[in-house]
This record gives sequence, C-alpha cells and structure tokens, in this order.
Amino acid sequence: MRIIVCIKQVPDTTEVRIDPRTGTLIRTGVPSIINPEDRHALEAALTIKDQCGAEVIALSMGPPQAEDALLEALAMGVDRAILLTDRAFAGADTAATSYTLAQAIKQLGPYDLVLTGRQAIDGDTAQVGPQLAELLDIPQVTYVQKIELLSDGTCRLQRALERGYEIVETRLPALFTVIKELNTPRYPSIRGIMRALRQGVTVWTANDVPVDPNLIGLKGSPTQVQRTFVPEHKRNCVMLKGSLDEVTTALVEELKERRLLKALAT
Repeated sequence: MRIIVCIKQVPDTTEVRIDPRTGTLIRTGVPSIINPEDRHALEAALTIKDQCGAEVIALSMGPPQAEDALLEALAMGVDRAILLTDRAFAGADTAATSYTLAQAIKQLGPYDLVLTGRQAIDGDTAQVGPQLAELLDIPQVTYVQKIELLSDGTCRLQRALERGYEIVETRLPALFTVIKELNTPRYPSIRGIMRALRQGVTVWTANDVPVDPNLIGLKGSPTQVQRTFVPEHKRNCVMLKGSLDEVTTALVEELKERRLLKALAT
C-alpha cells in the first residue's frame, strides 16, 4: 500500500502579528509549525503503516524553510519527504496549489490513498483537499474521524456531521481530509530524528514536475488577496450613575434614543 500525505508549514497563529502600515504578516521571530490537522493525517498514515504495512510519502509545497516540517514528518516515521519549492510556485491560491500538488502526485506514480488535514489554520479555506481529489479524479471523503480498511480493498469511514456522523464506504484510491478527533499524533523519537537528518528531504522545482507555467503560482491563481488587515474594535462605554430608579430610567431613555429598545423587545 502506498499513502501520500499532503502537509503544510504554517505560522504559529497564536503569535502572528500584522504590520499596520503595510498590512502584511510580520513573520520575523514567528515560529512555523506543521499545520495541526495535517499532523492527524500523518498519524493516520503511520497507523495504517504500523497495522498492515505501507509506504508513506509526505509532500509539501512552500518556501525552502518548509523543509523543517518535512524533516519532522520523517522523524515521525514517514518513509520519504518531498518539498515543492520554486519562485514560480509563489503567490499560489488554493486552485494553483492543488494543481501543483496533483501534478507532483501523478509524478510519483501509483498510490492507494491521499490524506490531508481538513484545512490549514492560516487560510481556513478547506479547499485544497477537495480540489486535489477532483484534479486526481478520485473519490473524496471529508471530515473523516475514523478509518477502517476492509479486506476487499475498500474503506469504511466515519464522517463527522454537525449533529452526529455518517458511515461512508469507498473504493481506493481515494482522498480523505481528516479532523482532530481521528487520533492523537505521535511525537518524533530520537532515533527518528537522527534518521530524518541522515535521509534529508527531496526537493523538486518547477523543472522537476510536469506543470503548465500558466497554472502555477500567482499567474495561475484565479483569486488574489488584495489586502490583509486587523479589524478595528471600537468600544464606547457610557457610565450611568444614581439610584436604581434613576439608572433604570436613564438606561431606558438611552435605548430609546438608539432605537434598541423595540429591537430587544421583539
């Protein structure tokens, strides 16, 4: 069995700040991590590998520093790690990203399963997984919280819904996007870390993948981010003083002036 896990390196969003002058993210001094839900995808692949044997390949597209995320994936136990990095890939939206990843997966040859996290914490679009499945022309199941491999080469899955879950069966190859309820990701071992450093990450540029230059990076992105900014939070506090009756009367008059009293009553 061959499993490909698509992961993304993201800023630790608890520490992200935005430059008020330029509207861009301040990345200096901000640590980068594996997207949390992608860690659950990695763990799912490694669990299958432990149970019935599988080759697990971690794939990521990003700047050269994304190699750190792939080294961590190797240390967790994946067999091979590939980084797609090239200036030609820069500025890609979800469509261009999905296209590039799909072309790389096709380059890798036959596979049985593609796993991704539900969404990345920096964009929260949840689009790359489904778009990738469409480009690969394989079945997809999203919001997966349980995976069961069946003897006939199919999978039985629990897919989370707002008020419960549904049972889905699908043939392989297929793509699943997973959620945190699926498992608890393992930590890299010392032996795994040493193996990762010895093995290293394979780097592919735009010349190594059969991509159409018009469909990658900023040029191939039908959507673009025009501006990033922090919303302004304005708070006006009115202090009411006096006795209970005086404060109550003043509050009612204030609500009437703002035309809120009728809205609250209805």
